[in-house]
Amino acid sequence: MKSILAALILFGVPVFWPAAALAEPAEGADAAVEGAGSRTGHAEHAIGQKAEPLFHDDFFITNSMVVTWLVAVGLILFARFATRKMQEVPRGAQNFWEWLVESLYDFLEGIIGQDLVKKTFWFFATVFIFILFTNWFGLIPGVGTVGWGVRDAHGFHLTRPLLRGGNADLNMTAAMAMLFFLFWGVWALQANGVKGFFLHLFGPKGESSGALKMLLIVIFFLVGFLEVFSILFRPVSLSFRLFGNIFAGENMLEAMSNLVPGLGWLLPVPFYFMELLVGLVQALVFMLLTAVFTMLICMHDEGHEKAHH
Repeated sequence: MKSILAALILFGVPVFWPAAALAEPAEGADAAVEGAGSRTGHAEHAIGQKAEPLFHDDFFITNSMVVTWLVAVGLILFARFATRKMQEVPRGAQNFWEWLVESLYDFLEGIIGQDLVKKTFWFFATVFIFILFTNWFGLIPGVGTVGWGVRDAHGFHLTRPLLRGGNADLNMTAAMAMLFFLFWGVWALQANGVKGFFLHLFGPKGESSGALKMLLIVIFFLVGFLEVFSILFRPVSLSFRLFGNIFAGENMLEAMSNLVPGLGWLLPVPFYFMELLVGLVQALVFMLLTAVFTMLICMHDEGHEKAHH
């Protein structure tokens, strides 16, 4: 429990520096987007790809960072509330929290094994819980629809939302992916050592001898370079997959709410249920992919280990 709470705090930190760095768009690009929005009615209701700084353009805190902190603080407070008075027969909040944690533990244990889950469960459980509730928090009415804007002949148009879905910001998903990449490297070195890590990437697999062995050494050495590129690309694929799905869902809800005047409160309702499912699936996919990537580098074939012994 302490590891999960500490990890929740950790997930609120990495989003700080990328958002502050990437939240400074080129002024010309912003002007072009605003000009396009004034010329076409469709662009007025589009959600921007970047998070908006609060209050003014030079402010270092963005609306997606606020959502991230709110979710992290809410989960920490709920966990503390659920476990403040532990009972042998759990009920209420304690029952829900224990069911969630135990279900995740049993699920991951069946995938990555008993030994590895003991070492890494705190991270994967935090990833799933944090992403899930961040996705669902972005569906609360008012997130992305309350804030600062301008009023013209067509009505009021929101230009700077007070809150924005945390995972609809590429800064957040990239920060989580890079954080996983860091822990992945630590776990890989702990499980294999420096020499074993490079042998896992470039060393020949299987038993051979003579000229065939030399040929396999060359082939697997070249294959190792492809594996390195695959590993380096994983944070990119993880971050863009989560960001793309959540950002697309928010744009779809925005489009449905402005499709038919007067029915903006009704048309998005069916899509809300779909986005609830998407939020769950994306949290599960992110957790499973990171767990499988860790398992592939940390687990070894038993027969191969016995041969070395």
